[in-house]
Amino acid sequence: MTLTPGLRARLLIMVERGDTAMKVGSGDVPVLATPRLLAFAERATVQAVTGALDPGQTSVGTKVALEHLAASPVGTHVEITAELTEVDGRRLVFAFTAHDRRATVATGTIERVVVDRERFLTKLSR
Repeated sequence: MTLTPGLRARLLIMVERGDTAMKVGSGDVPVLATPRLLAFAERATVQAVTGALDPGQTSVGTKVALEHLAASPVGTHVEITAELTEVDGRRLVFAFTAHDRRATVATGTIERVVVDRERFLTKLSR
């Protein structure tokens, strides 16, 4: 495993109707829903370490801190960047930001843990 701080990924999305608070049930306005924003941020963390994990390894999310600062309506392009900031054994800490053309949309941290995929899945069936 060659995980070192500084690994990054950038994801550019366009807010679609299916991404809105109205659609996912987290509110009643047609703007990017916080749960969808989190899912995009987590996707960026996964992409940041793709290729750096050993075969058979994956990472799973364990902790999130997210501050959703600005609304992004349907049609808005949002760029989400995640950077690996800390490696503590199997524990990975990422900082992420999301921006649209007007403002910082969100900031936060996501922690993930590296696991053996097969062992993790085997434990689920017990």
